[in-house]
Amino acid sequence: MDKTTHAIIAIVIMAGVTFLLRSLPFLIFSKGKTPPFIEFLGKYLPFAIIGMLVVYCLKDVRPLAYPYGLPELIAVLIVALLHIWKRNTLLSIVSGTVSYMLLIQLVF
Repeated sequence: MDKTTHAIIAIVIMAGVTFLLRSLPFLIFSKGKTPPFIEFLGKYLPFAIIGMLVVYCLKDVRPLAYPYGLPELIAVLIVALLHIWKRNTLLSIVSGTVSYMLLIQLVF
């Protein structure tokens, strides 16, 4: 089997598995009411994931060495303030990422 055929087969299998995993909840829960545990996960899991991402992003900050975590602190403040003001998640994330990159490349 040549590389092109192998790549096409791999892509088709990955697309099929992805489609199956995305459609499985709709197939399972289409006939009745959603179980309370699934509703609980849908309500609280996004907040837990965002919290874990914040911890992961800030885990290597060294507040006792230059630049003392200032780029991270400024970017986090920009994200928080923009989100409180505009309530737009995409705008907050993009602005925080761009501001952090500009800070570490041009300022610190």
